[in-house]
Amino acid sequence: MTTWQPNPESLSQLCGYLRDSLSGYDKNAQKQAEMMLLQARNSPDINNYLAYITSNPELPSGVTMNADSWTMVRSSSAVMLKNNVRSNYKQIPPESLAFIKLAVINALQDKHAWIRNHIGIVATELIKRGGLLAWPELLPTLMGMWSNETGQFSDAAQEGAMSAMTKICEDNPKMLDRELNGQRPLSFILPKLIEATKSPLVKVRTQALIAINVFVPRKSQAMLDSVDDLLQHLFFLATDDNTDVRRQVCKAFVQLVDARPDKLEPHISGLVDYILTQQKSDDPDLALEAAEFWLAVGEHDHLWRALDPYIHKIIPTLLECMAYSGEEIALLGGESDDEDEEDRAEDIKPAHAKKSQARNYTKTGAGQGDSNGAEAGNVPWMDQDDLEEGEIDESDDDENPEERWTLRKSSAAALDVFARDFKNRVFECILPFLTNNLKHPDWPYREAAVLALGAVSEGCMDVVSPHLTELVPYLITLLSDPEVVVRQITCWTLSRYSSWAASLPDPAQKTQFFEPMIDGLLQRMLDRNKKVQEAAASAMANLQETSGKQVEPYAVPIIQQFVRCFGSYKDKNMYILYDCVQTLAEQIGPGLAKPELVNELMPALNARYQKVPDESREIFALLECLSYVAVALRDAFAPYAEPIFQRCVNIIHMNLEQSMAATSNPELDQPDKDYLITSLDLLSAIIQALDGAGAAELVNSTNGSLFELLALCLEDLTDEVRQSAYALLGDCARYVFPQLQPYLQSVIPMILKQLDFESVLDEDIDGSFAVINNACWSAGEIALHHKKGMAPYVSELLQRFVELMTNPRVPRSLVENAGIALGRLGLDNAELLGPSLPTFSEEFLNAVEDVDPSDEKSTALKGFALVVGQNPQAMEKTLLQFFTTIARYGDSLGTLGSPLNRELHDVFQQVITTYKQMIPHFNDFLGQMQPEDRQALATRYTV
Repeated sequence: MTTWQPNPESLSQLCGYLRDSLSGYDKNAQKQAEMMLLQARNSPDINNYLAYITSNPELPSGVTMNADSWTMVRSSSAVMLKNNVRSNYKQIPPESLAFIKLAVINALQDKHAWIRNHIGIVATELIKRGGLLAWPELLPTLMGMWSNETGQFSDAAQEGAMSAMTKICEDNPKMLDRELNGQRPLSFILPKLIEATKSPLVKVRTQALIAINVFVPRKSQAMLDSVDDLLQHLFFLATDDNTDVRRQVCKAFVQLVDARPDKLEPHISGLVDYILTQQKSDDPDLALEAAEFWLAVGEHDHLWRALDPYIHKIIPTLLECMAYSGEEIALLGGESDDEDEEDRAEDIKPAHAKKSQARNYTKTGAGQGDSNGAEAGNVPWMDQDDLEEGEIDESDDDENPEERWTLRKSSAAALDVFARDFKNRVFECILPFLTNNLKHPDWPYREAAVLALGAVSEGCMDVVSPHLTELVPYLITLLSDPEVVVRQITCWTLSRYSSWAASLPDPAQKTQFFEPMIDGLLQRMLDRNKKVQEAAASAMANLQETSGKQVEPYAVPIIQQFVRCFGSYKDKNMYILYDCVQTLAEQIGPGLAKPELVNELMPALNARYQKVPDESREIFALLECLSYVAVALRDAFAPYAEPIFQRCVNIIHMNLEQSMAATSNPELDQPDKDYLITSLDLLSAIIQALDGAGAAELVNSTNGSLFELLALCLEDLTDEVRQSAYALLGDCARYVFPQLQPYLQSVIPMILKQLDFESVLDEDIDGSFAVINNACWSAGEIALHHKKGMAPYVSELLQRFVELMTNPRVPRSLVENAGIALGRLGLDNAELLGPSLPTFSEEFLNAVEDVDPSDEKSTALKGFALVVGQNPQAMEKTLLQFFTTIARYGDSLGTLGSPLNRELHDVFQQVITTYKQMIPHFNDFLGQMQPEDRQALATRYTV
């Protein structure tokens, strides 16, 4: 290769160490070899030795081992070489790099696929570390090898070259599409890859398609230029004998749906037939790749509508693919009664604190926010605890088919999407399938039919509803099916139709359908099988969420069964049980505070609370559950509040101490901030729940430590911690202001700092919006209570609020919150804001225009009106808009029963009277208003 030659003795020693490092029989020899290899990394020639070993198919003179061992040693050498290139590229001398590059080209032609694969990774590492210009000959060399135009390269060489190119494409897509010496490498690579799909070698065709599929979704100019040529080759390859090739063809079609749907639409008829054929393949990977086509098309409305004529072909195939395969049934094994078995730690998904809601005046006020979405984790084709919306889990866990993304799940998801858009036509297609299979003697067909019925529930509800009086009672009987998976899926499908049962107007029908549905799911929550327990608990949470207040009459048996579950559930299902409890609390609210419910539920929750240690991740779910329960119970939570409140304070204190220790000592791990988040949220909930005196007593019991800890959380580096901290700060201002007031001198500057939107980094922008939302809300609550004490901060707060209201990057909800906070600042500091009125009047009125009527909006409008009273001349450009706002807010004042509404009415009247005296032709001015607005103004005020 070059004039460099290894020292025979050193070569023999190194080969021996590499061999011994792979030995599982002699642990001492293995450990000694690993130590020697670690030392050898410091040798100046080590990479030459490794390249020499990897690229030599023949056993060197003086090295004794069998052929298989030599192949393993060469593979290990390639791995070590790759690691050295990755970690020490810049330290490798140029002459050594040249030697390695020659070795790579030689080893790519090796007869052993292992060697070719490993050395291909070395090639991509060299490109990644050094760039294309450090090895300009590589890409032309690889293309020459796989095209084999001279006929001098073996099949192995062609496959090795293409494999290396695929790795380079996968690891360096941006680099290949970047301009280099006036052109982009991808512009000449991509046509060569497309041409390579005609290779007589299956592995070359497959790898070429894999490389091409790296670039299809990137929509580069090179791909746009080559798309017609690619389509021709794909249509040619569609009938390839090899399933791996056809799988990559299907993947290309799926990606082209997003990249160039316009190119596929003229071929939609043939594509539908092709995809359906591949979806029926015996190869599960090919069938799954084909099935992804429907979900991809569902994201593109025009192409999706083009499927309309083929619904009658597509739906039966989806249904056919929704039954468990023989392989999946074998992997499921005989499902057993396992309720008494302890959960393995690896079976319990890591719990994470859910983000507390950003406080939003227009939706939830300062409340807990929206539900955590009980249905989300209960969709059988998607585990949404781990996935974002639309994301697909492609993990390949052979142990449990229920945890893998499979053909069955993909087909069910596609049926759901088809049903939502094509509605009744889909139901017409599935009706024969349901008729034939719902009562099928073989459980996989029963299970698939129940899954299909659940999948079409949202899209086909209108046409399914007439059948539900027969279907629901039958589904309830399936809750006792002897097969575990049938009981599982039946729980889910029943929950999908719970809104129908809950909304039945006839009480007799509710007794006939809704009550048995609740009872059936509650019974399954104590099934002998833990997977059925999980499915039933998730279904019950969803039923509660969709039924809302309709579930309240059944709260006693529901709570009683929850309490039994607390006594028997193992760790994994306990998380879903918390979800059930908090969903019920959210839906029936104060209805949960009845003594017979509190006396059942709280001892069970309290017992679990005593059992779960502070460092357990279960504490996240438990604290979140208690947050919802506290808000629902209000004063009824008081007997349980003190130890829970104090424990949250202690958790926060401990977590902050650990964080400070880790900051000063890098060897210590930073603590999990989720402990802070859930504890802060529960403190907020308890303070909201108890009346002012009760909350104040709890806060006083901390001797000021609560606010000292809160101040630290307000400056935490984690967005979610600050978001929860500002929510707690606002609740303290609202409910325990006298206790908070002594700390405001240090807290308000923190708010000002947080409101500085210009300091937010782009990569943190989404999380920061929620934090600033809560900071705005807390500033408004503090202004409401601190009154004249806000005077030193008025100027800077005004600047911050105006910046937020005028920045086009700020979302509407934050603009509204800034406007509300600014208006409230004017309640007791109108004279300070008056001179600046021209700089924010229009912005304020625009900000609050669409905010729903509420006490918050009323206080903000009152504050703004008081500011206007200080400087009425400043409203020349926006006066008509303000009068329109006054006119349209009149309905929200009702009969003026509340003191706040009476005060706002009087302030509005003062403003009108002031301008009536100032404007010579006042009636002409009012004439510029819309007739209905002018009439509303005249009806409610003296104009």
